Amino acid sequence: MSKPSGSSKPAPWRHLLDSHLKQTPDWEFTIATVAYDAQQRPVPRLRTCGCRGFFPEHDLHPKGQEAMDQQVKGGGNLPVFESDMLCFTTDARMEKLSQLESSGHAIEAVFWLKDLMTQWRIKGTAYAIGDPKRENEQQEKSSRAEIMKSLRVKGGNGQDVEGWTWENAVTKYFANHSPVARGWFRNPPPGKPRVTVPSESGLGLGKKVTDLNDPVARANFRVVVIKPEEVERLDLTNQEDGKRWSWNLTGGGCDGDAEWNQTELWP
Repeated sequence: MSKPSGSSKPAPWRHLLDSHLKQTPDWEFTIATVAYDAQQRPVPRLRTCGCRGFFPEHDLHPKGQEAMDQQVKGGGNLPVFESDMLCFTTDARMEKLSQLESSGHAIEAVFWLKDLMTQWRIKGTAYAIGDPKRENEQQEKSSRAEIMKSLRVKGGNGQDVEGWTWENAVTKYFANHSPVARGWFRNPPPGKPRVTVPSESGLGLGKKVTDLNDPVARANFRVVVIKPEEVERLDLTNQEDGKRWSWNLTGGGCDGDAEWNQTELWP
């Protein structure tokens, strides 16, 4: 396994965003990707997704951890890595993944945290992992390599790096879905007319999945990891004097040369 090569310290905005999310009951954000219409003109595509926190630091609910303990050797990965990369899960059959591929992985995510009167905007690139069939093995390898560049080894855990696996990392995100939510990945193809009968076997609504390695559900399950390149915070707690900051990543994010430059902006 390749080793992390990005910054050895957290981004300057990470702790504050993390603290804001921990004060928010529902971690939902709006995701924007770029699509192309019939005339090949770029058009925006938006949807609301459940944020899964910073990859790969994902706290499992008790039932999810129980499933990991029962079905995955050692209960999964040890907490070896941390990062500044947010992530969400999706169905591989949805259009957002092909839109990421066709636009050079461009993505933007926005949180509006009403209780805190704060907006966070994250621009960057996003990579999907979790293809168990390896139908596009090079794409999976490339995504892992890009994500690995921005992982950091947590203090004192360097000796455990070799035991960490991508498969266990993805399985943990699958485990944190309820059996009903895991069953969504066995639904008929999303967005197709409801009168269409699925040609694939094992698909149908309302299925419950308890097997963390269910071949049908896992074939459709992906974790999408966002590598931030520009982050903005808009603070409207004082509406007569709003505050806005921008952080821009400089350096390639390799060999420890990643650096964030902060600028205060007019709101």
